[in-house]
Amino acid sequence: MEFLADRERKLSLAELDTTQVLAHATQQSRQYKYDDFMIVDVDAHHYENESFDDMLPFMENDVLRHLSMASRLKGARAHILPPQIGTQEMGGRINRSRMRSEEKTPGSKVRDAQIAHRWMDAMGVDYSCLFPTPLLNIGMHPQSDMEVDLCWAYSRWLTEKILPDGDGRMYTMLPLPFSSPEACLRHVETFGDRKNVTGFMVTTVRNQGVYDNAYMKVYRAMEERGLALAFHSGPNWAEPVFKSCNRFISVHALTFPFYNILHLTNWVMNGLGERFPKLPVMWIEAGLAWLPFLMQRLDHEFMLRSCEAPALKKKPSDYMRDMFYASQPMEVQDIEAMECTFRMIKAETQLLYSSDYPHWDFDLPSTIYNLPFLSEKAKQNILGGNAARLFKLPPRNEAQKANLLKYGNIAA
Repeated sequence: MEFLADRERKLSLAELDTTQVLAHATQQSRQYKYDDFMIVDVDAHHYENESFDDMLPFMENDVLRHLSMASRLKGARAHILPPQIGTQEMGGRINRSRMRSEEKTPGSKVRDAQIAHRWMDAMGVDYSCLFPTPLLNIGMHPQSDMEVDLCWAYSRWLTEKILPDGDGRMYTMLPLPFSSPEACLRHVETFGDRKNVTGFMVTTVRNQGVYDNAYMKVYRAMEERGLALAFHSGPNWAEPVFKSCNRFISVHALTFPFYNILHLTNWVMNGLGERFPKLPVMWIEAGLAWLPFLMQRLDHEFMLRSCEAPALKKKPSDYMRDMFYASQPMEVQDIEAMECTFRMIKAETQLLYSSDYPHWDFDLPSTIYNLPFLSEKAKQNILGGNAARLFKLPPRNEAQKANLLKYGNIAA
């Protein structure tokens, strides 16, 4: 470990720069002529904890704000976020996350916007949806009022300080303080009409049931405003069922799909697809391999016990095919299985490209573009056309406009 630390200290600033880290991605972007069609990344991240000193003053509760800011003076996370067991570091083999804080960002634009534009330009991405990272574990916070205040502070900081410097290329789906339905509604009413806010996100590492009647007014408010609802998964070794796992790789493989499976099942089987038919619902960062399993499993159970889901007017898999899915991480070990998955979820119209950058397992646009079974229309729809249609994103040049028109993703 001392060797790794010495090596990192000797790296030049050029090696720390995002454009250098993604040099091969830039080559791909030019090779495949990404400028000719729109690419939208529906799941990218920044590390809001690096900007806590700027974000925490937006907390409304005087006591919680004082405690949180005081803990920062000690360089601690106490009173801010619950601890997470395990690590996503790669044992020194991928050093980017440890060196990110050293990257230089000269100029007047805020740091998050500058770094985001660097990786977007390197990959050929036109628009990106920016999500937090440590806050994805906010659903496990033992203090619900801390969740409310932190989500409020993050939403104000992001919409007032970060997105205005994004040149219109960065948008977000703000995290909801889901432990408080009243606070969720206030969030939608306060931030729902702000520029570059296209919807709201529920962190799925939590125990609340999405079917609770207290949330119906929140979903209705989003549906009435034409906003989307996303569910973003994450890891959680502290979940009792996963305490038997003795490797983080096991937890990482299982927990991301587990939480989306849980909440999607509750959404579908309680008839929320019937109750909110115009509310776009998206499932993020769980890969795709779990979807055929869940479609078949729920359909099988429904055909045997349909009386327990009286609100459903069609099979559970049909409601799932009405939803949207983010692509990352793509499980590409078996191309035939992947092709079957794409067919089952109607990927040409329902799948949205996501990189998950800058996390260690991120996917470049080529992950989609190089799939041999996809038509050119399907590639362009998944990489950006579906998101352009869903979030009403304008083309950035005439070639993109022509392709979006060609495949019906914008009106003539």
